[in-house]
Order: sequence, then structure tokens, then C-alpha cells
Amino acid sequence: MARRQAGSTRRVGEGGSFPFAGGASHSKSRSSPLLSICLLLLGACLLIWYAYSGPGIFKSVKEVSKVSAGDYSCTSQVQRAVSLLKKAYGDGMRKVLHVGPETCSVVSTLLKEDDTEAWGVEPYDIEDADSHCKSLVSKGLVRVADIKFPLPYRPKSFSLVIVSDALDYLSPKYLNKTLPELARVASDGVVLFAGLPGQQKAKVAELSKFGRPAKMRSASWWNRFFVQTSLEENEGPNKKFEQAVSKGSYKPACQVFHLKPLH
Repeated sequence: MARRQAGSTRRVGEGGSFPFAGGASHSKSRSSPLLSICLLLLGACLLIWYAYSGPGIFKSVKEVSKVSAGDYSCTSQVQRAVSLLKKAYGDGMRKVLHVGPETCSVVSTLLKEDDTEAWGVEPYDIEDADSHCKSLVSKGLVRVADIKFPLPYRPKSFSLVIVSDALDYLSPKYLNKTLPELARVASDGVVLFAGLPGQQKAKVAELSKFGRPAKMRSASWWNRFFVQTSLEENEGPNKKFEQAVSKGSYKPACQVFHLKPLH
């Protein structure tokens, strides 16, 4: 199309005809493919630039892609770290409570381990859960409970409590009660998997489920919070866990804190 337009001209006063314009016209016709290619390349470059920096639908697609690429789950990190936690806690993995979204998947993973009993607390609605998860609920291995309120367990009901993807969504007002409550029901310790600052936690579509965006807190913030709530680092298991991490290929994508239970 571009070649035909470049190679033809209309002469006014010749009865509306479209004759060729001699040698000059042939020269234009020969040069038009190169011009067309240059124009196509320029247009492609402008389209790419527009897609990634300009307004409109392309920018929206870019932003959705960024959110999706940045999503990650500390709960999935828990499942990858089970073998390392067993090395760090030994017999402390005999009765485990996991607290956090997707707890059914964690409980299922833990139940496959030898000499390990597992339970879970799902802080959010599980209407869309699969049949296996609902089966765990019906058996009493998983329960849905608002962790902003006291847990329905006696002190030291579990040897180890693991929490992931739950505390990041709580304000300090509720953290002051929730984290000590988790330490209350543990006999050997609490393992907290928390998000790293700068990482995206929840998809935009999931904000209605969690109620608020996640708050990615730094290690220094958490350490100050532990001091304020009289929670101490569980140094022994922490060192064993770090040693196990250094010897393997697994590198945690979340912050991992090991806390002592409440006495």
C-alpha cells in the first residue's frame, strides 16, 4: 500500500487520470521499500515505548504483569523449609500448628512426615477451598478462626507453632495480642515467616479477602517489636536452621524468625 502511494501522483488538469510520472517516479518506486521498512521499525519502537511508559490500556497490562510477577507466598516457603525445620527442632516437630492462609497445603505436607502430627488455623474464608481441604476441616485438623482473638487452645498445646502470610496483614494494635497468643500455645517455640520489604504480597483481586494491603516490615522493626512484647529469640534452633540453610540449595525468600515460647 505504501509503495503504491509513493509511486503515483495525481496531475491536476488532466481529466482526473493517474499517469506515471516518468524516471523520477521510478526512482521513488525503487527507494520506497527501504522507506517503508524504516517507517515500520520506527512505528514498532514508538509502540513499545508507548506500551511501557504511556497512558492507556498498555500501561494497565504492564501494571497487572508487575503485580503478578511480584507475588509470592511465605506459606509455600514453609513447605520448602520443612526438612530444615526438622533439623533445627528435632522432636519439636512432633505436634505442629500452622497458622496462615493456605494452611491446608501446609498441614498436608507436615502429615507426610514421620512422627509428626499437624493442625492448622485458616484466618480467612475457605468457601473456595478444594474437597481435600474441606475434608481436613471436617476431621478437625484445620479450623477457620480470626487470629485477632484468643486461640481456642490450652497453653503449650503444640510443640511448635509456625505462622506465615498472616501477621503481615495485621496492624500493631492486633499484633500486640496475636503474636504472644501464638507463643502461649507453643511449648518449644514459634517460627515466623514474614515478608521482605519491597515485595508484593497480595494480588489486587485478593485485597478484599485479606481486608488490607500487607505491611512489609524490616528485620529491625520486628526485633524492636519482639522486645516490646517480651518475646525472645530462640537462639539454639535459629543457629541450627541457619546452618542447615547454608549447607543446602534452599534460600528463604521470606524473613524467618525463631522465637521462644512464653513461660
